[in-house]
Amino acid sequence: MYVNSRSRPFPYDSFQYTRRGLSGRDHYNTYFDNDCRFTLPSEFAKIAVVVTLATHLAKKKTLSRWRDLISPLLHVALPMLLILKQPDLGTALVFVAIVAGMLFMAGVPIWKLLLIFPGGFALVVLWIYLHLTVHSIHIPLPMHQYQLNRLLIFLNPNKDPLGAGFNVIQSRIAVGIGGTWGLGLFGAHANQLSFLPEAYTDFIFAVIAEELGFVGSMAVLFAYLLLLARGTYIAAQARDRYGMLLAAGVVAMFAFHVVESAGMVSGVMPVAGVPLPFMSYGGSAFLTDSAGIGILLNVYMRRKSSSPSSVPMATPVVYSKKVTQQ
Repeated sequence: MYVNSRSRPFPYDSFQYTRRGLSGRDHYNTYFDNDCRFTLPSEFAKIAVVVTLATHLAKKKTLSRWRDLISPLLHVALPMLLILKQPDLGTALVFVAIVAGMLFMAGVPIWKLLLIFPGGFALVVLWIYLHLTVHSIHIPLPMHQYQLNRLLIFLNPNKDPLGAGFNVIQSRIAVGIGGTWGLGLFGAHANQLSFLPEAYTDFIFAVIAEELGFVGSMAVLFAYLLLLARGTYIAAQARDRYGMLLAAGVVAMFAFHVVESAGMVSGVMPVAGVPLPFMSYGGSAFLTDSAGIGILLNVYMRRKSSSPSSVPMATPVVYSKKVTQQ
């Protein structure tokens, strides 16, 4: 989505870099590249991965051996690599959260998950470190330079305040200006004066914090907490293993979106371009979130207590004629 750069209070080149490099949105992951943007296939891929991976895991009798984890990881690796190729780092990270949550609910030992995901994260950090420090040997990195910059600028946004660190700095300023009670609805200075890029999509939580303050932000996060808690309850009440995995995948997807969206505007998480469920602008994301809620409602409708065999049957009452003695 293109915005008139002349309305921004910083140079055009910086805006181009910030819009393309930090928003997580580009023309590679859309079907239409004109003024009428229609759909983001990567958004619908989240629901597709949840459904197909739940089917895959439900058919497995055991996940205790290492070789049992190869096929589920390859199942998610293919779409994730295609999305990284777009490039869309934020959506690719959502797939990591989905597979981690579903494997945990499927019964994979926690120590194996710690070796796979935190261990894989440590390898990625080591790879990036060697790429930046070892100059005698070229170590390729499967990401674009602006993606690497957004990860590195997370440690010190003031290193490039008008470039890669501009979004993070402005979002933190907006959160601080909100204070306890906020400036009121439609009173956000960073949003109205266009100081905050992508205020209606990836950085929507900064606008919420500026307009509603700390109290309103906590209320929004509490509403998301209720959603996640209810989704976890639905997963526990699912009738079968397949329904439980479906609900677990949707909850993991929502949880990552909320944590990343709220964390990156406050500077505690790297900027990954992830929309906030049901609040960020975008039809594809809204349809994906709605489909996730539909899956949760479907699983709850077929919960254990709704099974015909579990419903107690009423004892029939037999009426007999009273025989009177003469």
